[in-house]
Amino acid sequence: MKKTILKTSAVAVLAMLALASCNKSNPQVDEKSGNDQKAPTELKIAYVEVDSIMSQYKFCKDYSQILQKKGQNIQNTLGFKQQQLQAAAANFQQKVQQNAYTREQAEAIQAGLQRQNSDLQALNQRLSSEFQTETDKYNKALRDSIQNFLAKYNKDKKYTLILSKAGDNLLYADKAYDITSEVIAGLNKAYKPAPAMKAATEKK
Repeated sequence: MKKTILKTSAVAVLAMLALASCNKSNPQVDEKSGNDQKAPTELKIAYVEVDSIMSQYKFCKDYSQILQKKGQNIQNTLGFKQQQLQAAAANFQQKVQQNAYTREQAEAIQAGLQRQNSDLQALNQRLSSEFQTETDKYNKALRDSIQNFLAKYNKDKKYTLILSKAGDNLLYADKAYDITSEVIAGLNKAYKPAPAMKAATEKK
């Protein structure tokens, strides 16, 4: 649930972005036979820096903030309950050594501690699943927002291919083909946070 995990997940989504002939709202792959395909007379390529998208796109920053808060709340909740269980177990062990319980009492308390541990594990799984669902929702929304923007952006630019550059996945890329600043500016201009998103990011 840490920030690095969120970033890696979002980078994986962005790394799959590539548009071919973006005159339609959604990128599609032409599956016609080789004889029917016509190669473009001019190959026009551009690329976008993923790290810059992650650090400068307002949507990424807002949603990352929300996920970090949610992840921290989950950790705090589980940590508190874990401490309670550990304290109860330590107290039980101490009382057992002092012969403070009958055999029946000790067995009942031990069974109760085991149930609490099972409940804690179930809570951990449920909260983790909810967090993963929220992260998947974020990744999908991020992918959709970028693809929708690039589809509109490319109606005028007419790029044959727009690549995502993350780390060294491109061995060489001439800066002349870097459209990152234009894309980020366009994304931020188009970004209108929903009331719930705005309220969540403004909470202290």
